[in-house]
Amino acid sequence: MSEINGTMADVKTRSGSDDLIFFVNGQKIVETNADPETTLLVYLRRKLGLTGTKLGCAEGGCGACTVMLSRYLPHSEQLLHYAINACLAPICSLHLVAVTTVEGIGSVAQKLHPVQERIAKSHGSQCGFCTPGMVMSIYALLRNNPTPTMAEVEEAFQGNLCRCTGYRPILEGYKTFTVEGGCCGREGGCCGTNGSRAEEPSEDDVAEATPLFDAGAFAPFDPTQEVIFPPELMSLTKGQRSRSLCFHGERVMWLQPASLGEFLCLKWKHPDARVVVGNTEVGIEMKFKNMVYPVILAPAFIPELNSVTHTDDGIMFGAACTLSHVQEVLKQAVETLPPHQTEVFLAVLEQLRWFAGQQIRNVAAVGGNVMTASPISDLNPVFMAAGCRLTLMDKDGSRVLQMDDSFFTGYRRTALRPQEILASIEIPYSKKTQFVSAFKQSPRREDDISIVTTAMSVTFSPGTNVVEDLRLSYGGMAATTVMAKKTAHRLLGRCWGEELLQEACSSLAEEMTLDPSAPGGMVTYRRTLTLSLFYKFYLTVLQKLRLQGVNVEVVRSDCLSATEIYRPQAPSSVQIYQAVPEGQSQDDVVGRPMMHLSALKQATGEAVYCDDVPLYENELYLSLITSSKAHARIMSIDTSAAERMPGVVCCVFADDIPGSNATGPILYDETVLADGQVTCVGHIVGAVVAVTHVQAQRAAKAVSIQYEELQPVVTIQEAIAAQAFYQPIRTIQKGDLEAGFNQAKHILEGEMHIGGQEHFYLETNVTLAVPRGEDGEMELFVSTQAAAKTQSLVAKALGVPENRVLVRVKRMGGGFGGKESRTTLLSTVVAVAANKLKRPVRCMLDRDEDMLITGGRHPFHGKYKVGFLGSGKVVALDVSYYSNCGNSMDLSLPIMERALFHMENSYSVANVRGRGFLCRTNLPSNTAFRGFGGPQGMMIAESWITDVAQSLGRPSEEVRRLNLYTEGESTPYNQVLDHVTLDRCWDECLSRSRYHQRQAAIDLYNRQNRWTKRGLAIVPTKFGISFTAIFLNQAGALVHIYTDGSVLLTHGGTEMGQGLHTKMVQVASRVLGIPCSKIHISETSTNTVPNTSPTAASASSDLNGAAVQNACKVLVSRLEPYKTRNPEGSWDDWVKAAYFDRVSLSANGFYKTPDLGYDFESNSGRAFNYFSYGVACSEVEVDCLTGAHKNLSTTIVMDVGHSLNPALDIGQVEGGFMQGLGLFTLEELHYSPQGVLLTRGPGSYKIPAFGDIPAQLSVSLLRDATNDKAIFASKAVGEPPLFLASSVFYAIKDAISAARAESGVSGPFRLDSPASAERIRNACMDQFTKLVRSSFSPNHHMYTQDALKESRDAVHLRIRQISRFHQMSWFCFCRSVSDDKTLMSGITEICSLKFVFAKTKPGPNCSDYLD
Repeated sequence: MSEINGTMADVKTRSGSDDLIFFVNGQKIVETNADPETTLLVYLRRKLGLTGTKLGCAEGGCGACTVMLSRYLPHSEQLLHYAINACLAPICSLHLVAVTTVEGIGSVAQKLHPVQERIAKSHGSQCGFCTPGMVMSIYALLRNNPTPTMAEVEEAFQGNLCRCTGYRPILEGYKTFTVEGGCCGREGGCCGTNGSRAEEPSEDDVAEATPLFDAGAFAPFDPTQEVIFPPELMSLTKGQRSRSLCFHGERVMWLQPASLGEFLCLKWKHPDARVVVGNTEVGIEMKFKNMVYPVILAPAFIPELNSVTHTDDGIMFGAACTLSHVQEVLKQAVETLPPHQTEVFLAVLEQLRWFAGQQIRNVAAVGGNVMTASPISDLNPVFMAAGCRLTLMDKDGSRVLQMDDSFFTGYRRTALRPQEILASIEIPYSKKTQFVSAFKQSPRREDDISIVTTAMSVTFSPGTNVVEDLRLSYGGMAATTVMAKKTAHRLLGRCWGEELLQEACSSLAEEMTLDPSAPGGMVTYRRTLTLSLFYKFYLTVLQKLRLQGVNVEVVRSDCLSATEIYRPQAPSSVQIYQAVPEGQSQDDVVGRPMMHLSALKQATGEAVYCDDVPLYENELYLSLITSSKAHARIMSIDTSAAERMPGVVCCVFADDIPGSNATGPILYDETVLADGQVTCVGHIVGAVVAVTHVQAQRAAKAVSIQYEELQPVVTIQEAIAAQAFYQPIRTIQKGDLEAGFNQAKHILEGEMHIGGQEHFYLETNVTLAVPRGEDGEMELFVSTQAAAKTQSLVAKALGVPENRVLVRVKRMGGGFGGKESRTTLLSTVVAVAANKLKRPVRCMLDRDEDMLITGGRHPFHGKYKVGFLGSGKVVALDVSYYSNCGNSMDLSLPIMERALFHMENSYSVANVRGRGFLCRTNLPSNTAFRGFGGPQGMMIAESWITDVAQSLGRPSEEVRRLNLYTEGESTPYNQVLDHVTLDRCWDECLSRSRYHQRQAAIDLYNRQNRWTKRGLAIVPTKFGISFTAIFLNQAGALVHIYTDGSVLLTHGGTEMGQGLHTKMVQVASRVLGIPCSKIHISETSTNTVPNTSPTAASASSDLNGAAVQNACKVLVSRLEPYKTRNPEGSWDDWVKAAYFDRVSLSANGFYKTPDLGYDFESNSGRAFNYFSYGVACSEVEVDCLTGAHKNLSTTIVMDVGHSLNPALDIGQVEGGFMQGLGLFTLEELHYSPQGVLLTRGPGSYKIPAFGDIPAQLSVSLLRDATNDKAIFASKAVGEPPLFLASSVFYAIKDAISAARAESGVSGPFRLDSPASAERIRNACMDQFTKLVRSSFSPNHHMYTQDALKESRDAVHLRIRQISRFHQMSWFCFCRSVSDDKTLMSGITEICSLKFVFAKTKPGPNCSDYLD
């Protein structure tokens, strides 16, 4: 112990920090003042100026910050390369590590790496903000495995998110590296193919499909030419004797012991110190929970804690072994050991398949997973069910515990003593008669936290089916991982058969109970899962027993699918578009699949986003002070603690605004900074300005605000009850509604709730404001879709004319409508601060701040009454929409107007009335989002058309087709439709999807399978193109030709990944007759093109394209005389001739959409310039036992006119579709009853991931669909495809109908959006759901929203009050259900009874009321 004590003395007496040595892109870094709280991401971006690595979420959930770490392992003389999240990696963990960022592997200026080239040229980069992370994930994979399989590529991407592309082009580009579709790089062309197919496409599709990129043109990939590991670092690693390290920060000391003994002594000395290996848990706590740990112990490199030992009983892993290493070792064991010994290993591997992303698994330690004691841990149930043995140590010795139900002593607490550490975990071999399974159910399959996770182990007496031992372990059912001990005990000695199953389910229903107020909600769903998952285990064990020759029941063939383990299919795809006409010049790129102009820069990290702008001298950082109350008066604000904190310069409040505090995109009904009252959680009250980002954030949290709380209105139902509506209430009516309902043979009523949606652009809101020092001038770099509106509102706040404010937008990392109006929330505050201090001020919101403050898509509630004939023809419709607007109007009125304009979707209804109510609530103001109310309006339409088909028992596609618009018919707003291509899209989609063959196959499948059901739906869309505010339908452009022949193009649109700049260059190239390489777009700015409309409404290509065309035509006409005089001359010759002849080589262009104007009062006028049409057919498979679903196939036919750029347009179709897939099947925003947003990051809010792509995806751009109302006969494409994802929702509903039919339930039923696993499972009524309902006990349960979600049928009863609760006051009960009163309608079956609320007096012992 003398060496240990000496080391301890060194640590104790050392006054400063050790030098931290690591390498970045081959360059040696010696950091003498390493702060344990500084992450690698911050260090790269702020200290080293390497801005290619992006901040997306700061919690390791999006992959935008992915970099590769490399370490030399002296004991094995091997190099280890692995991808990590730089946002979670403390720099102190990087001693003697090599870091490779996207800048380190290639550049546009020097040489591209094949990984960078292929994602760009395969059109896999749109906004580009996620692209560096994608590049580095694959780069790390290839460094370890130069020829991966496609499954390995998909696994490498489990920790990466993209909001733009829809993922398909990324996978196709990188498929060229794989053994399935590898690109050999052979001269003269690649021998590989562009994609393998899960199911062969039709011969017609193959004949028509044209590749969007040429894989043969890719530079060859030579793994021997990679950047070498720094030789100096290898020498340092070999030569440096293992020694302890100490790093002192401002608040935290990082101690890295060199030996196990030293670690034990340090833990004895610092029993409350946090032990950190991967920082995947502690990093989150410190960032988002404001936790401070003064001492951190980092034992990641202690040999004993990284060892793997094969024992007689199993495999022992050191507690610091990463999950990736555990996974690798167990896979090898499964391949080499007898199958009967690997049951536990397979269960662990099954959980690890879906455990976070690769970047997390590469650093997270198995011991850390145990010790965090999460109640929803994926692995702990397996360890518990398997009886894993844990070795615990302190400086005085060790002890061994078996992991059982006594190990977790409470929420996030274990049986370890404060001075003890977990040294190892032994995962046992299974016995010959032991069977183990593990299951995980989460909202999203990939990289998601569990709702319920379970592991089950059963051991039989040899040669029999008699249960000898049974362990059922559950996560997500209590504050700790728990064992169902009562149930297991009851089943001991019983035969594994039907009787045991019935006993087990009844017992589990009684034992696995949850309080209705349990954290996480979904009480009924979670309880049902405990039974459903046991049933899966039961069937699986029956099969395995038969394989061992034991005489047990045969699993019925229709139940076999319940035992299948999910194995993802490699996605296949087809893209079909119309080739350019024969004879079109090669220099004319209009209509060709041209790469996004910024794609290469985005893939190398060289593309500059707003926060990448280099730091200014004297620049300061701003952090917002926001309200923690939804509705309250501000009584006092105390900034004294904040102002005393290091680095703080000042605080900014409403009194500091020199101009007007009133703001808003249309009405000035908001404040720049709250003045006296707050109206939502997240309302901006003020700001703190400090020297660094961290200092500003810490100080902002130290500001104390005292409130007088007022009653908030949170939900649509609460707003309706309070009659809290904004005015006006819009109505569109056509025909005679009463006569229509009299004509109808059938009338049905229904309703539907559509949840909101977070934009989740990868780049959050960011503003950099730079005072220009004279005349009140201010320059702002902003990530915004609306430069002119930003200019206007900043000028208003500063009290200066708009000509003193310059707004510049280079590019955005995604927008989707979220940066149309809400960016000014931040821009105005930053500008006010910069104006006050006369210094540059910057602010980029963290993901949780952005989600809290900026609002999202409006939740909608629709109520409808529809009249129809026996044929299914709809003759009357009365629909009311209610939208949750939030605390200001923002753009809610035009959004509701567009919802009303799309209330009939693509169906002709003679007699129709639509009304729109704008609900005023105390949530952050909801705003524009791709589709702008159209998807919500159309979703309700698809609900009633589905109800019509189900009530008549007719095929839904037949009823939809019957009601489709035809040429010359008029809409409810009296616009006559021309050039209608709906029928063509419909018929082509039916043909390409092989709809009727699919339907027959699905019918057969559903007859043959009880517990998985497939569904099919075909859905059309008709989307009006134009801003509904007439004045916005204008655009300007400015084109300069320089004397060297180069062209600088500026227009009013902004680039957010949609490829607008690329299309504008294509337009200019055609009109000017020059190659695209001569044309450059630098940025969008308010001093080049003034008074621009927001880049929104899908109209930007139409408007700006026409303006660019106008400007270019002016220049062409000016050059025409010189072309005539010198017809053999070149472009450069004509330009110089004109210049020397003193002809202006600069021109403005302008365009306004003609003949627009609709009047709501008279219901007349032309609301839209034209319509985009599309049809999608989707097939899904639903697991009726869990509610999970698989997207099997989607076929899309989209009318985009004559595509300006098929690659970009198909990218928009696929990206919009995937965003809609999130809206309708996955993404859910959860608020507390007090209006607090609970889903504030990728950990709790799930957007679609790579694994959510349909296994087969076919996109076809309709041929020969000309459009004389837009530039070069094209059509808008940004928003229209999003709604086509509703085909997946209605395919799910079709599958649920098949499941309900098994239980004898038919007819229309309510399914709210999104179709989450919970909603799907609860709608699939069966014996398990009934068992859970019947087990509700009045002694300890009440019916809250989770119980009430269950049974929504055609009856749609209005529930006024509810039943059964004991020991709870009436007030408490009302609060518990107030969060979502939509859940209180549509109830027909709860415990086989119909409950109706009755009036009761407040009190703890209210009687039951039964109707």
